Amino acid sequence: MPATSRSSADPAQTRAAVLALAEWLRDENVPAPDRAQLAAAVRLTARTLAEVAPGASVEVRVPPFVAVQCIAGPRHTRGTPPNVVETDPRSWLLLASGLLSTADAAASGKLRLSGSRAAEIAEWLPLVNIGAN
Repeated sequence: MPATSRSSADPAQTRAAVLALAEWLRDENVPAPDRAQLAAAVRLTARTLAEVAPGASVEVRVPPFVAVQCIAGPRHTRGTPPNVVETDPRSWLLLASGLLSTADAAASGKLRLSGSRAAEIAEWLPLVNIGAN
């Protein structure tokens, strides 16, 4: 996979990275992808979110791979951000691909939303729709 700028994500490259993991996203019993594949898909989708929802009022964290700021509004620069979204890599990709809703992810504890604006990321998801099959 070609190198990608830290600040941008090519839509075709992002879609390809997510599609490469589609079988695993649809069925958690399928062997997990290698770390490099997983990291690329997570980073590209998070950077895509930052591009389509520019701003710095919400921080989206997908440890250990990426944290991005998005959504227009008051900018956060120091300390703990007032609006934080945090999830694991698989759950993030499920959200980013339309296989999991933010409401279901939050209800199950897979998605942690803190701050009055964190839930606004739902307006920007999915980023790459891979469908249910």
